[in-house]
Amino acid sequence: MSPLYAAVLGVIVVTLLVVSLLRARTVKTKADFLVAGRSLPAFVLVFTLLSSWIGSGSLLAGAENAYRHGFVALWQGGGGWAGLLLIYFIAPRARRFAQFTIPDLLEARYSQLARVLGVIAVLFAYTAITSYQFIGGGDILHLIFPTVISATQGKILLAVFVTLLTAIAGMSSVAYMDVVIGLLATVSMLVAFPVLVHGAGGWDAVHHALPATHFQLLGDLTLMKALELFLPTCLLMLGNQSMYQKFFSAKSEKDARVAVVGWIVGTVILETVIVALAVVGSALFKGGEVANHPREILAYSALHGMPGVLGAILMGAIFAKVISTANNYLFSPATNLIEDVFARYIAPGASNKTILIVSRLMVVLLGAWALWQAMGTESVLAKALYAYTVYSAALTPVILAAFYWKRANAAGAVSAIAAGTIVTVFWDTAFVHSHLPAVIAERDAIFPALIAAVFCLFAVSLATKPPRPEQIALTAGDRV
Repeated sequence: MSPLYAAVLGVIVVTLLVVSLLRARTVKTKADFLVAGRSLPAFVLVFTLLSSWIGSGSLLAGAENAYRHGFVALWQGGGGWAGLLLIYFIAPRARRFAQFTIPDLLEARYSQLARVLGVIAVLFAYTAITSYQFIGGGDILHLIFPTVISATQGKILLAVFVTLLTAIAGMSSVAYMDVVIGLLATVSMLVAFPVLVHGAGGWDAVHHALPATHFQLLGDLTLMKALELFLPTCLLMLGNQSMYQKFFSAKSEKDARVAVVGWIVGTVILETVIVALAVVGSALFKGGEVANHPREILAYSALHGMPGVLGAILMGAIFAKVISTANNYLFSPATNLIEDVFARYIAPGASNKTILIVSRLMVVLLGAWALWQAMGTESVLAKALYAYTVYSAALTPVILAAFYWKRANAAGAVSAIAAGTIVTVFWDTAFVHSHLPAVIAERDAIFPALIAAVFCLFAVSLATKPPRPEQIALTAGDRV
């Protein structure tokens, strides 16, 4: 079946490259590269938001969780759904702010130091997320061509391709490729689910082949463990820079709000289907290679549990989604380095031509850094939760406060970002485990990091001078 799968992957790669090259002709200025000239309509926004959110975090980490524990894996996706409901009210304000990056917002609302700390947090979190997209793509290439491409070689190939696509046309390239990828993934997964269930002998057969806990609300997890899946995803969604950049790229506030409605519907459907496919796959393939690498269950099910053409299309859709998410999370920190470092401190008067050249160079450098991280990662689920926690604890509280708490100030924001980052980075060290009771030290970092960040935000803001009125007006929903 390799020729069929190779042909499908080839068509996808060529299509994405053509779309990127065509969109590159429209890129003339910094705004074209970073926010697609603020011209994206609601239809395009829906699919680029959907494609940027559902990548290896869902297709690999979420599927791995579902393979091991069943439908309780939906707690991870459910955090994103809860975040989306809140985002419906944030999206128009984000579009009204109309900047380029989250650190833009942090400086305008808080201070220059908040901007710098925000850049650091985004760089570490987003290159980590990009790194496990490379792992997912490498796994897929190895599954299809086991004797030709190793998993490591697959990572390198995907990293090179994603870096090339992202560097060509920036946000315009990313957004319009996501329309193609989103449609392909949605249709193929919805068709694949009943086919895989039929191949397993029907839903009753799936139910009898797996433990009862696979179909229970908490499964074999405690409520605390379920919340440790839910909360990082929810907070990442609420503070996700890639998402805000899409809102900054919207044609209007109305387009931003309408896009969120479509995004909610698409995300709930796709993440539920992904988990369901992994659960059915766990009933079909309990042993063998996939039992040792459960993150591969969706691709493995496509390869071994479906008719040739459908399996190839589903494999291609998964591969395309991984590429899409890698594009988005590689592009986002590159934007930070351009807007928040190069154009802000190094060359404030740089021409559009210079900025475009440096932008593409930043994409290449960050792609190399993400690939280096991918080479040293074993568990995609663990890497995903770490990246989510760094971002969620450090940035999400101060981002939400910028829009909804007028008393939040620079000192509070800086202390919150620093506290959230430090607690996350050092939580799993021997020092913490040796000085705290086991019942606390064994908890995931999200709770202590978030508590530290929120406490600092409120306590320090209330103990110091309030922000200036013009700072509040920028993000409080008022016209400046």
